[in-house]
Amino acid sequence: MADQTLNVEGLNCPLPIIKAKKTLKGMEAGQTLEVRSTDPGSVADFAAFCNQTGNSLLSSGTEGNIYTFEIKKN
Repeated sequence: MADQTLNVEGLNCPLPIIKAKKTLKGMEAGQTLEVRSTDPGSVADFAAFCNQTGNSLLSSGTEGNIYTFEIKKN
């Protein structure tokens, strides 16, 4: 289970990434953030975001039209 959950359903790029970045900034290293999005582009966006920031994308998946991501702050 993630330490925090961020619901960005209904928001389109770049807002999910911006909000996730802001949330992660306030978290401690090692904590995890679950992000819930409805933007199909968020799949590629969060993979690139984690690659660029050094955070770990622990998992990603789809539940109906909801895309979920679990990110570990490094």
